[in-house]
Amino acid sequence: QVQLVESGGGLVQAGGSLRLSCAASRITFSINDMGWYRQAPGKERELVARIYTDGSTNYADSVKGRFAISLDNAKNAVFLQMNSLKPEDTAVYYCNVRRSVYYATFWGQGTQVTVSS
Repeated sequence: QVQLVESGGGLVQAGGSLRLSCAASRITFSINDMGWYRQAPGKERELVARIYTDGSTNYADSVKGRFAISLDNAKNAVFLQMNSLKPEDTAVYYCNVRRSVYYATFWGQGTQVTVSS
């Protein structure tokens, strides 16, 4: 079974930075993309950033200019550098991978990010 493990979350003050990591294992297929989603209390899960194997990226408008996603194709790992963090960034962040064929989707268990004002 595919396994995704997130790390790097924590508690930071507004304006601070965090770097999230996601290590994927037991992947025996080619991936279409990997990304980060987040879910705040009382909110639906939303896309934060997505990166494709060719290096192209998508970002939510709310994080453009502050967050940067990167991908290590060889290691099937994805990272999210988060700068200028705001209290509204507080959420559980989930790693995601989509398979190239059938677009099967897999999720990690999440890592908590809390930004204090």
